This record gives sequence, structure tokens and C-alpha cells, in this order.
Amino acid sequence: MKFRCSSLGKLMTEPRSKSEGVLSVGAKTYIRELAAQEIFGVEFEVSSKAIEKGIEVEGDSIDLLNSVRGLSLFKNTERKYNDFITGECDLFDAEAKRGHDIKSSWSIATFPITVADCEDRLYEWQMRGYMALWDADEWEVNYCLVDTPDRLIGFEPMPLHVVSHLPEWMRVTTWTVKRDLEKEAAIYEKVKAANEYLNLVINEFDQTHAANQLLRKSA
Repeated sequence: MKFRCSSLGKLMTEPRSKSEGVLSVGAKTYIRELAAQEIFGVEFEVSSKAIEKGIEVEGDSIDLLNSVRGLSLFKNTERKYNDFITGECDLFDAEAKRGHDIKSSWSIATFPITVADCEDRLYEWQMRGYMALWDADEWEVNYCLVDTPDRLIGFEPMPLHVVSHLPEWMRVTTWTVKRDLEKEAAIYEKVKAANEYLNLVINEFDQTHAANQLLRKSA
């Protein structure tokens, strides 16, 4: 299996002890979820108002970033692969060898105002995957604050969600991740271990559940 860049942070958590092996307990839990999806041919979709907003206003956030930074980038639609991972990034500036990930904040209350508030290990590994696939020197995580669609606001205060009256430069906070080839190599090692464990889980399911058939026939 080629792991999605968005999932790499779940694999890259460090084991708390040597007894856990290469993969942490949390990573193994996530891989078992993937195994269930593979076995039953479904995807476990997570939905929330924040996720819905991110999808609906992505174009507005891209326009905001372009305006603030003087860029003219368009939404990427290409999915890339290598032997280990796959990903479909938001924006890529080929001339600058720089990528951009768009994070549309739910409201003013969740909008990061400093780089320290932006930094997130899960997102870091996602960007490292993109850098490997697009051969980029760096990847920006751009947090954008744009109006929330009315139907999603619910009973929350409108001033937290209607933000287009604020200066544009106040509504983009950027965190930049620089490429690190050693960390990319670490990703590939984790992916190898993850695939071994994934196959182990699927094989265990096949064996234990095939036994149900045998028990039924012998009954």
C-alpha cells in the first residue's frame, strides 16, 4: 500500500519503549483501521463543520493567499506517487520549488496568530511527503481566515465568522517546513514497517475468520 501524505503523521509517532518495535501503539491502531477498510472495501470518512468549511471555502482561501503574497497560483489537481507514498497537494510553485498547503480556520477563535500556534507534527510529516513527491525545497502551511458559510455557523457569534472586513494581511499566518532528506528516509522506513504490519493483520483476519466457516461446517 502507498500511504497518503495526510496519514504520515500517524505513522511517524515514536514508540514509547523498545518493546513496541519500529511502530508505536498509536501507529499500529491506525494501521488496523486501514486493514479494516481494505478488508471490507470501504473508507472511514470523518466529517465536521470545520472540515465542511475547509472544502467549501478553499477557493476563497487560495484567493486570499494569492492577494496577500502577490502570487497567481491555481489549485493543483495532480496526484503523485512514488514507491512508498501518494499525495495530492493544494498548490505548487514550480519556479520557486515551493509548495503551499491551505488550512482554512474555522473562526477567529481557532485562527493561529503566531508561527508557534501553527506548528503541528501531523502537518509537518504531511508536508515532508509532499516535498518528496514534488521535489520541493520547502513547503508552506498557510492558515487562512475567511468568512464561514452562513449555514455552518449555527449559534456561534457572527463576529467570529464574518471576517472579510478585516485587512487581508491580518488573515494569513504562514509556517514553513524545510526539506530534510534524513527525515524522508525515516518516512520510507516507517512505511515499509507499516506495510509489513498491515499484511500481518489482514492475514490474521483471513485465518481467524476462515475458521468460522470450518466450525460451521463441522457443527
